[in-house]
Amino acid sequence: MNKEKEKENAALAAVALIEDHMVIGLGTGSTAYYAISAIAEKVKQGLQIKAVPTSEQTATLALSLGIPLTDINAVDVIDITIDGADEFTKEKYMIKGGGGALLREKIVAAKTKKEIIIADASKLVDHLGKFKLPIEVIPFARGYVMEELHKLQLKAEVRPFITDEGNNIIDVAFGKIEDPVALSAQLNEIIGVVTHGLFINLAFNILMGEGDQVRVFS
Repeated sequence: MNKEKEKENAALAAVALIEDHMVIGLGTGSTAYYAISAIAEKVKQGLQIKAVPTSEQTATLALSLGIPLTDINAVDVIDITIDGADEFTKEKYMIKGGGGALLREKIVAAKTKKEIIIADASKLVDHLGKFKLPIEVIPFARGYVMEELHKLQLKAEVRPFITDEGNNIIDVAFGKIEDPVALSAQLNEIIGVVTHGLFINLAFNILMGEGDQVRVFS
């Protein structure tokens, strides 16, 4: 079965968890698209929700499909967020941010009771690091952060991309990440780093399409 069908199956399983009057976080990316489309169909059928988008791209899509949006600062908590991942382990450690929305995605995840990650089977890895790790930095600190990364003998390059918050993204090829928790803490200590794409202890469940089944990591 192809990846797209696995993504869709995972998305539909996640959307089935949504109930009336919930506040829903809407992820960004190709997998989240399936969830947003399915949520829009439920809204047309009478589902009453408010949604918080994780990017301007997602906000535009949701509005075009008739999903009512709210500002994250207007809600106390987000009940469920459905988002994708670039890669993940069975321990639910993830790399996110390939689409450039990592800062808003992480803020939304932190404010969410149940962060539901949806993915196709190709995103499951034994160790993080196959996918380049995005690091979001303020433009003023871009050169400094690059120097700090080079001191660590890391191959880093600035992505030709500006985030929704007006920041830059540096993509870093780590190779196999032995200790994601320690690396997360180390990167957080670099002045000028706003956030990075290591998502640790944020996923409630990961729903992975595998063939015609959906496998749950909880």
